[in-house]
Amino acid sequence: MAATGVKEKQLTEEFLQGIYALPDGEKIKECIQCGTCTASCPSSAAMDYGPREIIAALRAGMLDRVLNSNTVWLCVSCYSCTVRCPAGIPFTDAMYELKRLEVEKGLSAGAPAATMAEAFAETVDRHGRNCETKLLRKYFLRTSPFKALPQIPLAMKLFFRGRLELFPHTIKGIDGLRKMTAAIEEK
Repeated sequence: MAATGVKEKQLTEEFLQGIYALPDGEKIKECIQCGTCTASCPSSAAMDYGPREIIAALRAGMLDRVLNSNTVWLCVSCYSCTVRCPAGIPFTDAMYELKRLEVEKGLSAGAPAATMAEAFAETVDRHGRNCETKLLRKYFLRTSPFKALPQIPLAMKLFFRGRLELFPHTIKGIDGLRKMTAAIEEK
């Protein structure tokens, strides 16, 4: 039991050091808990904990609360929280760092929102853009295929109105995009 506590404390420190290493990452210590970030977030209503609560949990060393929530994976990267924060906290960048560390440590495996994010990234990497049918097929096959059944009537309506493509279209210049992403990943 004590070894688990030590390991969790080390992981918490590693996560916090990753966030503090971001440009202006140390500003997370200056959060006044005003709630502007949460009020600005377009997806906070769907999150287990709003951005303000995530900052408080991180500062309190409650990493398990952060990792067990869907907040990190529901961040839409709009930067509203960062732009409107009176303390200038780069919250969106912190969300990216948390996602990166969760994936790196294998802590996101099985989380539905993480599974959706992974399927989205794979689809965009392959085709240069999103294809909803391929994205949802990947997602439901990895989570629970039978949960896709209630979505079929909506999918049929969208398809017959020309709003849903069955097969993905790859963008022109996909090789150039792949070279750029490879160069970015290399750094």
